Amino acid sequence: MPSPSSTSYKLPARYAGLLMPLVLSVLMTFVVSAIATLRSLGAGADFLATWPTAWALSWLVAFPTLLAVLPLVRRIVGLLVEAPPR
Repeated sequence: MPSPSSTSYKLPARYAGLLMPLVLSVLMTFVVSAIATLRSLGAGADFLATWPTAWALSWLVAFPTLLAVLPLVRRIVGLLVEAPPR
């Protein structure tokens, strides 16, 4: 337990199930939308003007999708990977 004088900036563990897909969706959509926009428009002013909107839209789709499919993905992974020893 931290001492009263120390300050903790961490969220409680109960938020891990929401924070993991949030961070994953931000990072993945950041990279994928940049690559797709760069491929479509090339490097230049059009890219810089278009990519933030493309990223935001892709994140708005990706985050709720991750939340919805994560239980299914965990089940599939559980079928493919041995359970850790207890």
